[in-house]
Amino acid sequence: MSTSSRFWAHWTTRDFAKAQASGRLAQTIAILPVAATEQHGPHLPLNVDSALVDGVVAAALPHIAADVPALFLPTQTTGLSPEHAAFAGTLTLSAETTLRLWTELAESVAASGVKKLVLLNSHGGQVGLMDVVARDLRARLGMLVYSVNWFGLPLLASDGSDVNALFSAHEHRFGIHAGEIETSMMLALSPALVHMELAQNFASTSEDRSKAFAILGNGKSAKLGWQMQDYNAVGAVGNAAAATAEKGHALLDAAGRALAQLLGELHQLPLSTLANAPQA
Repeated sequence: MSTSSRFWAHWTTRDFAKAQASGRLAQTIAILPVAATEQHGPHLPLNVDSALVDGVVAAALPHIAADVPALFLPTQTTGLSPEHAAFAGTLTLSAETTLRLWTELAESVAASGVKKLVLLNSHGGQVGLMDVVARDLRARLGMLVYSVNWFGLPLLASDGSDVNALFSAHEHRFGIHAGEIETSMMLALSPALVHMELAQNFASTSEDRSKAFAILGNGKSAKLGWQMQDYNAVGAVGNAAAATAEKGHALLDAAGRALAQLLGELHQLPLSTLANAPQA
């Protein structure tokens, strides 16, 4: 039966009509995975962000409780990537188009009767857009929307240990693109697409600024309007040479568990969380 699937596109239109008539869709949580198709240095393919968000979804599926009505929308594999446009192969939409794309997909979801939506993101360059879309949907459609980056989830192993500890504080701060973390996950997901012979410890110019400037370089007080080549001319930063598939599997498992827990919590969160009107 198609309604046993966790994937929106696997359902038939009859399935949706029945679920809508029964009121089931009003309890459903729709998850929109958003990613990118962009350069990831000399050693990784352009589909990294799409592969990672799909990998996290796959890792979450076994951990989602049967009574949690979570339904995953088709992954959006192209997003806002102008910071990588100088590198061959990168695909990017404009901010305006990306906002409209996500918004109009959410409007279709709302039209089906779904009230809860998660924007699940894997691309750091479009984090800010999610908040704009979420607040607009809440204001106009009364949807309960959460913006989630897989890398912002609490990444705990099954024994409760912090998987983040597999990577140094230096890597967490500066290895923001095609470094040890993303390379490890791709080794776990698609090792044939990873060229480890080209992986190295890609230094970031932000490391230099962190040493030279107390405010501009502290990583919190000011944010540079950047292009990827401003950080490293080959389009990667972080110690990709230290990546292992074992670390990648640990990250995916932890992110999947955390996503499943988040969906369980969102299922419990009442729609009355959103106030209908302010108090005079």
